[in-house]
Amino acid sequence: MNDYIFSAILLASSFAVGWMLYFFVAILLRRRGSFFSKSIKVDLAPLKVSFRFLMPVLCIAGVIPLLRLPTKASLFIGYFTQILLIALFGWVAVKIVYIIRDALLSHYDINAKDNVHARSIHTQMRLIANIIGVGIVLLTVSFILMSFSEVRHIGVSILASAGVIGIVIGFAAQKTLGNLIAGIQIAIAQPIRLDDVVIIKDEWGWIEEITLTFVVVRIWDLRRLVVPISYFLEKPFQNWTRTSADLLGTVFIYTDYTVPVKEVRNELTRILGNCSKWDKKVNVLQVTNATEKTIELRAMMSAADSPTVWNLRCEVREKLLEFLQQRFPECLPRIRIEMGKRKQI
Repeated sequence: MNDYIFSAILLASSFAVGWMLYFFVAILLRRRGSFFSKSIKVDLAPLKVSFRFLMPVLCIAGVIPLLRLPTKASLFIGYFTQILLIALFGWVAVKIVYIIRDALLSHYDINAKDNVHARSIHTQMRLIANIIGVGIVLLTVSFILMSFSEVRHIGVSILASAGVIGIVIGFAAQKTLGNLIAGIQIAIAQPIRLDDVVIIKDEWGWIEEITLTFVVVRIWDLRRLVVPISYFLEKPFQNWTRTSADLLGTVFIYTDYTVPVKEVRNELTRILGNCSKWDKKVNVLQVTNATEKTIELRAMMSAADSPTVWNLRCEVREKLLEFLQQRFPECLPRIRIEMGKRKQI
């Protein structure tokens, strides 16, 4: 048989065997791809895509020594297969890191009401997984470059001038490196965590995503504010859920001086007592200001989290205004004009 035909048949057969092995592995992952162990869910399904390419390439790599091809052609196929294997093993390693991350995070429910500890773990694990993933990618690229002798010689000359290149790279990428270092600091110190309620650049929203270089804040009206991660270490911002998820809400009502404050305070207590959103911790009504026209009443209440306190504030504001309109309409803000005869001298 012609050597080229034999080599082609051998490569095609090994590729077919690799696909058969992939389908066998895919069936196993489909049937037993997820399992629970001590409240931790391990999902191996993300490995299916990478195995689709890895299994055939592994089979091809196993038959390369049997090929009957010229030396240059065999070396080319060998190098190409080696590069593919390094890249695919790096891909699988990154997938495994994220599978372990998701398995550990499955034990911590970020949607629970008292979710401060869960959000802390989610933030740390996601940032650490991203850092490990970047490290695996760098190692994979390094191994690929080291597989070529020409690149190794170039690397020696580059290392000889590493001092100058390091200075140039330092100046050119200082912002990027600063953001990477800031990401590591935030993973450790945690001034922000996933789902924290923050006010930044006069915008109110939730921390939706934290990467190594930027943070996505979901604004209350569903806009997204993308901020460099170094911002949270260099500039002040408000974090409403730094120590706990529960929050205080305030409602301001402006009335005439004749308003019976005690009656309004009793009504606030009645409204909160009939509202399931109130967590029964804070219930205060005070006169916080007085101008030449009106007085300012501040109702303060508490709730379990930021969405609940927002809805609670709206409900209390609406019912207090309804109470004043029905019971004390004369106490709503008004402007007085006093008219009298002018004295004649």
